[in-house]
Amino acid sequence: MPMPMPMRNKHQGVALIMVLLAMALIIMLATGMVREQSLWVFKASHHKAQQQGYSIALGAETFGRQMLIRDFEDDQDEDLMIDSLDERWAIGAAILPLDENGVVEVQIDGLGGRINLNELVTPAGKVDQFTRSRVQRLLQALGITGISVDALIDWIDEDDQPTGAAGAEDSLYLTEEPSYRAANQPFVSISELRLIAGMTESAYETLRPHVVVLPVTGSGINVNTASAPVLMSLHENLTEAIAGVIIEKREEARFESIKDFLSLPELAGMGLTSRGLTLKTSFFDVVCRITYDNRKVNMVSRVFRSAKGEVQTVHRDLSQNNRITREPYTLSEG
Repeated sequence: MPMPMPMRNKHQGVALIMVLLAMALIIMLATGMVREQSLWVFKASHHKAQQQGYSIALGAETFGRQMLIRDFEDDQDEDLMIDSLDERWAIGAAILPLDENGVVEVQIDGLGGRINLNELVTPAGKVDQFTRSRVQRLLQALGITGISVDALIDWIDEDDQPTGAAGAEDSLYLTEEPSYRAANQPFVSISELRLIAGMTESAYETLRPHVVVLPVTGSGINVNTASAPVLMSLHENLTEAIAGVIIEKREEARFESIKDFLSLPELAGMGLTSRGLTLKTSFFDVVCRITYDNRKVNMVSRVFRSAKGEVQTVHRDLSQNNRITREPYTLSEG
């Protein structure tokens, strides 16, 4: 017969198993704690880096605002309050060395040469036929056929009745997946265009550089900064060839009065008037791209420059990438 195990050995075996189980539990807890601590350190480091990048971007925005203030002061000295593409703020993307591991890029985009889509509907809620015609001609100049101006109007106006056969209201948008409603208020962001009936990503990217959504109306189109398609929107007889000639002449010498612009021989006989035209720009986008420690932070700050030259930030957007498009230059070069 086998000898029974002594009671002492049994107790030692149980104790050993308990010790092993306790050690395994401690190792599991320690591993979990290390993993949680590593994740916390990563999150804290990422948050710190993002905050650092945002702080640098705010500094870049301040630099852009100072450039616009200086431009205003220079215009005052010359007694010509004119904004054109030959001015310092518009010539390129300024490069500001951050340190040996980083760089700041600042580009200022004037918005005065674009059509303000919020002017499609007047403050009284009526369709502005003047702006409607311009937008219609702009779409034609850009070759965009799938978008109706009436759908843009319906996005802004307060009623739920489609404007014309090509309009688009809740009755259409509620059938989408996922469903949504027309804003029935002025555009707040240009990205809302993606929700307009018939809009494709290609059409959106084509249209976006030529339009803007501003919280005020009546600013007019700056003929010194308007693109060829926007110039073509001014009159049905203003062709791409004519717009090209106007831009060539503008590059040789900017227009210093609306009369100079309207006196161009290329515009003779069109009956074009000064309505909705200007030489000044009030709203700008200060576009910043911060590169440091293999990280990138993008910020677009919409700013408003008043008639007194004061510049204030309207809003900031951290979601827009690839907005730096101009040739870079360092401050020592310009």
